[in-house]
Amino acid sequence: MSSALGRASSIGSVYTPHKSATGCKCLELEEASHRKDTCNVVIFGHTGAGKSSLINLITKTQLVPTSPDAEGCTRETTVYGHEVVTQNRTLKVQLFDTAGLDEGSYGTVPNPQAENALKTLFQSRIKIHILMYCVQGTKGASALRRSYKLLSRVKGNVPIVLVVTGLENREPEMEDWWRSNETSISDFGMNFAGHACITALTINESDTYKVRQRHEQSCHAVCDLIELCFPVRNIVLFGASGVGKSSVLNLMAGKEVAKTSLGMKCCTLHWQDYAIDFDGESYKVFDTVGLEEPQLSVDDYLSSVENTYALVKELDRQGGIDLLLFCIRAGRVTATLQSNYRLFYEFLCEKKVPIVLVITDLERERRMEDWWEREHDNFDKYHINVAGHACITAADNLEGRHKHLYEQSRVTVRELVKKHVGQKKAWMGGHNLFVSFMRKLKELLVGSSHVRRKYLILRLTKRCGIPIEVARQLAVWRNDTRGRFYDTLEQRTKVRLDYSFRI
Repeated sequence: MSSALGRASSIGSVYTPHKSATGCKCLELEEASHRKDTCNVVIFGHTGAGKSSLINLITKTQLVPTSPDAEGCTRETTVYGHEVVTQNRTLKVQLFDTAGLDEGSYGTVPNPQAENALKTLFQSRIKIHILMYCVQGTKGASALRRSYKLLSRVKGNVPIVLVVTGLENREPEMEDWWRSNETSISDFGMNFAGHACITALTINESDTYKVRQRHEQSCHAVCDLIELCFPVRNIVLFGASGVGKSSVLNLMAGKEVAKTSLGMKCCTLHWQDYAIDFDGESYKVFDTVGLEEPQLSVDDYLSSVENTYALVKELDRQGGIDLLLFCIRAGRVTATLQSNYRLFYEFLCEKKVPIVLVITDLERERRMEDWWEREHDNFDKYHINVAGHACITAADNLEGRHKHLYEQSRVTVRELVKKHVGQKKAWMGGHNLFVSFMRKLKELLVGSSHVRRKYLILRLTKRCGIPIEVARQLAVWRNDTRGRFYDTLEQRTKVRLDYSFRI
């Protein structure tokens, strides 16, 4: 990538990727095609636009060779795996570095070959999520049209974003390029899902504070752009074991992504996450086991703490919860069912997340919705209020009428999710809420007042990996004369939590 500062170093075009670079690794196309939980970003553009430098900027490495001039240095599509960390979440990203377009006499790859390679990539089984069009800031809007039209013919509904490089000397700020060209871009019929005006130059020790600041700003801008165009909704799917959660997950996905268990009892609040896509949207579903029995043993409680702490940390890392999907088997409403509802909706999410109900095992009903019409009053009696519901069958091994009901159920569940997911800003967790949530769970303990504080702190820190201060907040408990829990640590630190609300 060329620049006024002229600091890029010359690197030979024949290159073997160094797979041990920190935070980034080179992948074979075959390996990349089998990874299902990633955001796949194809970076394309003219020769010398700075595509390889852009990947180095995103990955914060010098893993990818760059060219000091207009000569192309990418001979074939190469994939780099990396975790992009933004303010809101961590994304697993696969960056596809492609050969430059319109290389002419400068290039190592003829233009028809480069164009065909891009088309082939879209025809492969790899799901492309973002097309990142990389251009030099010295180019005007008219120079972007040919490559834009080429990709518009093959991209389908994949969003195209624009990244303008080489703006390290742009004044008063790099964003000025967009303001100067936005109208022309629109007049030429080019529509971008987002843009970033950046510098991708390698930082040297002699660089000024302003150059370093612009480099850091550029990295954040590109990573935020990826996050913006790859919205993943987080769904917590919960319910007792054996109600058909894994089958519901497979139903939504349209294929088997989770193995179904035959009545195997799992630990309370055990969870597993799955990446699924349908109707053009991406979701991360956290399949979680709820309460099985009215009361917990100490070991069950500690296992629940461990599982919940890991779940809250991961949800926080992934951007929060967008939807609660409560799965139950058709039958009578029980106290355990109510406890699960309150544990997740009221305690974990503080009623800040939409919750919907999925009722399984209804293939024997004349009309599956009949069950809800008969039973919904019982949910009101138990104060179980949901934003929506789906009466379905998740049994996929039946024939005849039942097979039709299964396909109908897939449509019903997907529509339920699409209607209610993201109605509110994603709920974010944290240590304070985790402590409050686990205290509610502790009220289910058998003989909870006799659990020794020293024992709990040791087990919470050693077994569950919980920070010592959080463990102390959980463990420093005793009963007052009115039977409510209070924490002397919280009294000293003026932290107020309400412990009077019981399951």
